[in-house]
Amino acid sequence: MIFTLISLVIIGLLLWLVNNYIPMDSKIKSILNVIVVIAVMVWLLQAFGLIGGVGLR
Repeated sequence: MIFTLISLVIIGLLLWLVNNYIPMDSKIKSILNVIVVIAVMVWLLQAFGLIGGVGLR
C-alpha cells in the first residue's frame, strides 16, 4: 500500500514537471496526460485485483 502511494506521488510529480518545464504544444500535453492517467488507472486496477493482467505477450 505504501509503495502504491509513493508511486502515485512520483508519477504525479513527474507529470507536473513535464507539463510545466518541457515546452510542448497543448494538444501533445493533453494526449500525454490522458495516456498517463489511463495507464495509472489500469495499473491501480491490476494492483488491487479488480482486473486481470493486460500485459503484452
